[in-house]
Amino acid sequence: MKWIGISGSWRKTNDEIEEKVRNIVREVMMRGDGIICGGALGVDSIALDEALKHNPNAERIKVFLPTTLEVYSAHYRKHASMGAVTNDQAENLILQLSGLKEINPAALVEGPKSGFTEETKKEKYYGRNSDIVNASDELVAFRVKTKESEGLGTADAIEKAQKKNIPVRVFEYDLSSK
Repeated sequence: MKWIGISGSWRKTNDEIEEKVRNIVREVMMRGDGIICGGALGVDSIALDEALKHNPNAERIKVFLPTTLEVYSAHYRKHASMGAVTNDQAENLILQLSGLKEINPAALVEGPKSGFTEETKKEKYYGRNSDIVNASDELVAFRVKTKESEGLGTADAIEKAQKKNIPVRVFEYDLSSK
């Protein structure tokens, strides 16, 4: 069995990106391989949703969090209160990750308990990218350029996978005008 890392935008997706993510995850799961992602909104959440449809006991799913689920949940709730994400987005993600942990605790790989500060946020997310790449045999990346982002986190995962010399498939999308 091979582990396929999935990396991509949390800020913005569209129907085309969602369909591509679901198709790739479906192919991976149907051939008996597993997926690894980072537990964020957007691409990660879509990938996890599709993987669970094909592997409901989650033995071929790994989700790496940059911190514990408890701290991560508080982080998303804080961002919802600030308007960076909606309350529904935050609560649905927390529910999805809590459900995964309930189904198969080993599928949710929690990071250190320490929380996020503005100084450590990037370091924690990029560290999670390292964990994903290190556990993967291949990386599929959905790099999405938006008004708010150039897809630097996804670029970080791509660069780390290339340094590890594992196969990398990159799908580029420009949603900066939308």
